[in-house]
Amino acid sequence: MPMTRPSAIVTGGARGIGLACSQALADAGFDILVADLAERAPDGLAADITARGAKFAYIKCDIANLDGHAALVDAATNAFGRIDCLVNNAGVGAVVRGDLLELKPENFDRALNINLRGTVFLSQAVAKAMLAAPGDHPRSIITITSVSAEMASPERSDYCISKAGLSMWVKNLALRLAPENIGVFELRPGIIRTEMTAGVTAKYDALIDGGLVPAKRWGEASDIGAVVATLAAGKLGFSTGSIINVDGALSVPRL
Repeated sequence: MPMTRPSAIVTGGARGIGLACSQALADAGFDILVADLAERAPDGLAADITARGAKFAYIKCDIANLDGHAALVDAATNAFGRIDCLVNNAGVGAVVRGDLLELKPENFDRALNINLRGTVFLSQAVAKAMLAAPGDHPRSIITITSVSAEMASPERSDYCISKAGLSMWVKNLALRLAPENIGVFELRPGIIRTEMTAGVTAKYDALIDGGLVPAKRWGEASDIGAVVATLAAGKLGFSTGSIINVDGALSVPRL
């Protein structure tokens, strides 16, 4: 039996889906490093994670700034000795929803720099660190995209493009790391109840009532966390490269 606890990095792990992933991984026996934009961890976060039996570390990090990736990797390895799991959760929505013919280059660049470019090169840095310090736990890189990686939304095409590109990155990364026994997975959330969707609650309540989501409910952040913890535990290792939809069958094609 392994004598040390596995460790995980969760980007954007201080709230919403990222927080649920941090909590689920801590409950599953992982020590947790949260990387987020705030100067310091929000009040109560460290206590929440340590109460679950985990060690906790925090680093301020904007994943769009590639120069900060080395410090993030170093923080995790200094805190825990190595990295067993990376959860790529940090991301942004469209700056402006509207006619794609009016999409501004600076808004497109913001979505791509964070959601795609930053995530790609952080995954690269962490993968190298994993290969340099192998351990006795399953290893994984889990990237949270969106049903918008496949389902088009013309009013936020920049967001969709960023997630579709990220989906292709996951496929390529899975092929590169499969021989190294590092599981690589893509999670596609659907309509999830978080701070990001709080402003459109009434809109989505009506759509769900109208049958948009066959499961007839909102997704919860904990739904995502549960899948992340299962994948990080290595129980589905031979499924590396897979896309897991966490959307209540929203994305299933139908007539």
